[in-house]
Amino acid sequence: MNLLTTEQAAKFIFGPDGKKGTLEQWRYRKVGPKFRKVGKLVRYAEADLVEYLDQQARTGTSHQNLQTY
Repeated sequence: MNLLTTEQAAKFIFGPDGKKGTLEQWRYRKVGPKFRKVGKLVRYAEADLVEYLDQQARTGTSHQNLQTY
């Protein structure tokens, strides 16, 4: 299992400009990808990040396939 720091996970999800603050807020709000606590350290499994990104796949931009016009 490949474990990433918060900074590494942010770059994995958001690209080179990824900010760890977003993931910290998501943890606080209990949203976003799964994470693990190893003592005081927070770690993200690369497989969990891939799974989270797969769950974000959409086929359109409307909310719940409702018409917005």
